[in-house]
Amino acid sequence: MAAPTARRFSARWPVLAFRPEPPRLSRGAGGRTLRAMKTATLASQEPVRTALSWRARGALLVFICAAVAAVWFTNRFLTERYTVATKNRAEVRQALYAGNLLSELQRNSIVPLLLARDPVLIGALNSGDFSQTSQRLISVKDEIGAASLMMLDAGGRVVAATDRPTIASTHRAEPYFIAALRSNDTVFNAFRAENGAMQFNYSRRIEAGGELIGVIVVEVDLRKFEQTWATISDAVIVTDSEGSIVLSTEPKWRGLTEEEALRLRSAPSAIERAIRATADWAALPTEAFYRGSALMRLENRIPFRGWRMITFTTYTSVRERVNGVLALEIMFFAILLAGAFYLSSRRALARSIFFQKEMTELRQLNVALQREIAERERVEKNLEVAEQTIAQSSKLAALGEMSASVSHELNQPLAAMKTYLAGSKLLLQRRRPEEALSSFQRVDDLIERMGAITRQLKSFARKGGDAVEPVDARHCISSALSMMEPQLKERKMRITRSLPEQPVMIMADRIRLEQVLINLLRNALDATKQVPEPAVDILLTAGQIATITVRDNGPGIRDLDSLFEPFYTTKAPGDGVGLGLAISSGIVKDLGGRLSARNGKTGGAVFEVRLPLIDADMKAAE
Repeated sequence: MAAPTARRFSARWPVLAFRPEPPRLSRGAGGRTLRAMKTATLASQEPVRTALSWRARGALLVFICAAVAAVWFTNRFLTERYTVATKNRAEVRQALYAGNLLSELQRNSIVPLLLARDPVLIGALNSGDFSQTSQRLISVKDEIGAASLMMLDAGGRVVAATDRPTIASTHRAEPYFIAALRSNDTVFNAFRAENGAMQFNYSRRIEAGGELIGVIVVEVDLRKFEQTWATISDAVIVTDSEGSIVLSTEPKWRGLTEEEALRLRSAPSAIERAIRATADWAALPTEAFYRGSALMRLENRIPFRGWRMITFTTYTSVRERVNGVLALEIMFFAILLAGAFYLSSRRALARSIFFQKEMTELRQLNVALQREIAERERVEKNLEVAEQTIAQSSKLAALGEMSASVSHELNQPLAAMKTYLAGSKLLLQRRRPEEALSSFQRVDDLIERMGAITRQLKSFARKGGDAVEPVDARHCISSALSMMEPQLKERKMRITRSLPEQPVMIMADRIRLEQVLINLLRNALDATKQVPEPAVDILLTAGQIATITVRDNGPGIRDLDSLFEPFYTTKAPGDGVGLGLAISSGIVKDLGGRLSARNGKTGGAVFEVRLPLIDADMKAAE
């Protein structure tokens, strides 16, 4: 049996031994490998770096956590403390605003009662002489500080007023005139004027002898409070019993409810300005937040017709004071951290100098390693060339062994051709051309057979390339058997061939695959030299992969572990070098398959060539 040889002998075999363990480079008397030196150097450094790194990270993490905790506690404590003080001041201001507003309303509520009983005004309404009436109202206005005064007759026409342009105008449909006619008491009125401003007044009917003779109207000036409130940082609104805003530091809020006013986005409102002035990142108490904004909302009831006063106070002063303390605290921690970094940088500088020295040594070792790798790559290329030469020599050796049988195979057709030609000559002389043509046809068949034999020898003799193409595995088996037919007939070997009826298509180099099959058949011939009735079974199966099985009835394989090692052979010296199976295994691996061997259950050796089938997508592409 041919010597079991390993997979394709090329530069891959020494590289596989070289890659996992780098080459041993002698450095002085120690003779340590380059990898061992680098590993020892890095191993001596890595524990120190890791330990120092983790300690530094841990210390930095603890420092940051402590700083954040201190800043958070300080911010929370000071914010709560300053918030209470700000809230107390806002409550005092709100009480003062509400008291001033109530005082103004109560002071002006008495004026209509007094003027309704003034004899000068009653006499003017009865006599129809109003020449001195307006002057009387102006003097009263200066004394009480009202916004304006008007006196209307029973028909709603202005007969006297502090604002003289309004005299003779008709106010019959105004709400304050209608309300005064319906009530015997002083009536308060709040309504929106045509210019959008809110107006407030008291009105009361004037009677003489139980009959209506006129109406006195006193306008209350509450807008002066809005102007006063606008000079502070608070946003102030006053709502009536229905929740509608009657007074506000933001003009666009008048006439709206609180919800509608806070949703208004047509112009920057007082609350929006307060939000922009507030530090949103601050951690404020829960009661300090109103609708997600850092504003303090305080509400107070005014004891007048269900009115309420609501103020929104910003935390600008709180944040300024708290941020000042926090800035000093953060600066202190930053100085500590900078000092720690300075000390660490000094230590790192000393370590970097030490590492630079070691890096210089490692760089020199790396240069030596690169030189060794380049040398190994050059040797690898030389081994590749040697492998191709050996593979070709192996094929030529096989051709030499087959030459005797092939010459015998060619001598038989030549002898037959000579006989047919002599017979054809006699047939032509006897004027029997039909039979002579039949002999010529047989000569032509013999020539075709001889040409097929020589073509197979020529194709086997040339070097295999990378001509990978769809190939029917059945044709490769038939071609290999045809090439080995002279030797098989000479040994009188029984050949059992089992091939499927359908094509078994694979992607392969036909010449190289035939070389593998011929090598397996030659091994079978060598293994059955001492067998009385030699036999070889060739089986082709196609499932998920294509499997070509070559089985002989020889003694089997003694050492399966070393079978595919290069230069392993059981032949006598001079019969082989043990590279056949090594080359065959490399060819099958290049084709994407696998060559394996085992002993049969009934004896003999079994070789299996497994190759991937062409799937449907690959067939369509081809």
